[in-house]
Amino acid sequence: MCKTFIVLLLILLLVANPAFAQENVTAIEAMEEYLDFVDYGGATIFPEQIPAQDWKNFFIVDARDVTHFKKEHIPGAVSIEWRQVLARRSELPKGKPILIYCNTGTLSAQAGFALRVAGFDNLRILQGGMREWQAKGGFEAYERASTGSHKH
Repeated sequence: MCKTFIVLLLILLLVANPAFAQENVTAIEAMEEYLDFVDYGGATIFPEQIPAQDWKNFFIVDARDVTHFKKEHIPGAVSIEWRQVLARRSELPKGKPILIYCNTGTLSAQAGFALRVAGFDNLRILQGGMREWQAKGGFEAYERASTGSHKH
């Protein structure tokens, strides 16, 4: 019954409020425009592409829930759950590269897509997320990849 009410409410909003329907069209057009010009990688970056000394140049966003963040996170990261990135976008710098991650890269990719459509061209999504970052050596992933060292 609750789902039916929500569906009816949405239909009523679309019919009775042309501005609401227009906002949806505008959002769709913005996504179409973004997809027309986005590069193949969709702004992804691998841990081994970032030299250890370059991590400090990023504003790092942990897009996982706060429980995961408190348990462990990339040092220097700020906790902004993936569903909140647009609502909290004013906290993100425009003049500094942003690196966003989650556990595996799936949720951060969604958040990253939303932010890129919203105009954050300085954003990179950490491919593979926290798990890949840890598996590849954390801040030392670049050095390990460069030297072929895979010591743990």
